[in-house]
Amino acid sequence: MPSKPSLSISHAALAEGLLPAVLAAGRTQLRYFRSGTAVAIKADRTPVTAADQESETILSAALTAVAPGVPVVAEEAAAAGETPVLDTSGSGAFFLVDPLDGTREFIAGRTEFTINIALVSNQTPRFGLIYAPALSQLFVTLDDERAFAAKLDVSAPARGLGDLAGRTIRSRAPESDGLVAVASRSHRTPGTDAFLGQYRIKDRKSAGSSLKFCLLAKGEADIYPRVGPTSEWDTAAGHAILTSAGGSVTLLDGAPLLYGKQSQKFRNPDFVAWGRAPLPPSF
Repeated sequence: MPSKPSLSISHAALAEGLLPAVLAAGRTQLRYFRSGTAVAIKADRTPVTAADQESETILSAALTAVAPGVPVVAEEAAAAGETPVLDTSGSGAFFLVDPLDGTREFIAGRTEFTINIALVSNQTPRFGLIYAPALSQLFVTLDDERAFAAKLDVSAPARGLGDLAGRTIRSRAPESDGLVAVASRSHRTPGTDAFLGQYRIKDRKSAGSSLKFCLLAKGEADIYPRVGPTSEWDTAAGHAILTSAGGSVTLLDGAPLLYGKQSQKFRNPDFVAWGRAPLPPSF
């Protein structure tokens, strides 16, 4: 049985150790975003570009340096069949990396693409970092109960979180006159609409990539259902940030969304992200 790696480094120290690589990956992405890049289609029929691949190389190397011995499951390596063997009990720590979440947004010239890095322990995301280089937006967990958002230009020197002009973010309690729902811009499905039809929805917002989780974490929306395929690297960082901000993520039946499903190729079941606790239908 594989060993059970753990990581004692604090959220802030981990984030600061990764910032230089995150900014370097962001600069790589913006270079391709502005100049254009060829698009290939992977076996799962999702697109990939040189920006995805080069960013993953940068981020994986940084994680190996910052947290040696902790396995890294990264999207493009996984697509090539290259994943570490994880602790079969699910209790060991490992990283999940989506080097460029929202590749369709990126290809279409929209700015809502992100870098996602999460640390999973006991099948639950504990640390999350999301960086949107084209929007200069950084979101990161400071501990299990604190999430932080800041402006961070991709050309800024790598520095400590304390040097950034940011703020602690919190999700919000739902208002009695209805919910604000978030839906995917590129992946809206009839199943998503059917789920939302059970609730009083007063407004809807569309967003790309993992920024949907961040809208809930900032208290700007209440519910984000995803009825359709996703992978663990798509959701883990946003899951950690939302949980630290006071929200939750569950399956459609209310069970927790768990991670480390290697036998299922790290695919997620349908899920719902909530601004706070799950709500009963008709709320």
